[in-house]
Amino acid sequence: EVVEQAVKVVNAICKKFGHEATFTKGLVGACAIDATGDPFPEETFQTCLKSDAVLFGAVGDPRYDNNPTSKVRPEQGLLAKSPLKTELVDGAEFLCVRELTGGMYFGEKGRRDNGNTAYDTNIYSRPEVERILKLAFEYAQRRRKHLTVVDKANVLESSRLWREIAQEMAPKYPDVQTDYMFVDNAAMQIVRFPKFFDVLVTENTFGDILTDEASVIAGSMGLLASASIGEHTSLFEPIHGSYPQAAGKNIANPLATVLSAAMMFEYAFGLMEEGKAIRAAVTASIEKGIVTEDLAGEGKKYSTRSAIGLLPTSNPQEEKMPAQSAKDIIH
Repeated sequence: EVVEQAVKVVNAICKKFGHEATFTKGLVGACAIDATGDPFPEETFQTCLKSDAVLFGAVGDPRYDNNPTSKVRPEQGLLAKSPLKTELVDGAEFLCVRELTGGMYFGEKGRRDNGNTAYDTNIYSRPEVERILKLAFEYAQRRRKHLTVVDKANVLESSRLWREIAQEMAPKYPDVQTDYMFVDNAAMQIVRFPKFFDVLVTENTFGDILTDEASVIAGSMGLLASASIGEHTSLFEPIHGSYPQAAGKNIANPLATVLSAAMMFEYAFGLMEEGKAIRAAVTASIEKGIVTEDLAGEGKKYSTRSAIGLLPTSNPQEEKMPAQSAKDIIH
């Protein structure tokens, strides 16, 4: 339901700016398990490889989520306004760069002592760390030139490798201010002083936790987009999980998926004005109170389909869309 709204936005933006988008659907997660027994079928994988970018919905289903012994799970294929004081969050805007294919989630794991002892191995290699740090430094160069490396180097050997490599790489980016922060302190500072951060980079497990925590700044996980930047094809998805209780009710917040589409224009295709136009429309819809129930509070609650819409009013060569006219593109 939410991806459908993002597709409408992509098509409207393409019409406005003179582009053409071709979509190919693929099964993933619970629906793929139901249809094929595989959360990430080979056909879907090949479709992704042949695509310029992937716009991804949330995965998960209570049938699998609530069964810790399940051997096949949907995630293998892969809500209120801010409670913080206005002076803390006003102007806060930072990017979290999280390593996604290494660390404890992918390390050796198992049980011993007749199942009474469990272990998970947090392992990283130098190439894995260098790749993600290079990306983070480059993003910092394009933003406010401030990078915070988050680790637990006072305790974990894997974190000491991260910090060692970051310190080796930092002189190659002299225009970037680089600092280091233990993850427990970072978790506190995100809610205590979020405006400190510009680009934050960390390993997989820490990034999973911190990005969910950071959703409190926006006030709803239904507003946060993400990009998984790959060496071949990049994937764009909302940070939140699935919302099966809302299935078919037309009440889920589509804005995180819509903003993921904005990131797709920017990071997959380098079309910054197109991404900016989507963000302007989302901002205007929130300011006008055209929001779903997770953001509405005591105000009017809009449906998934009516939460946002874009009107392809003109050709970009004929008219640039200034931010102050964003209200004119909201249904």
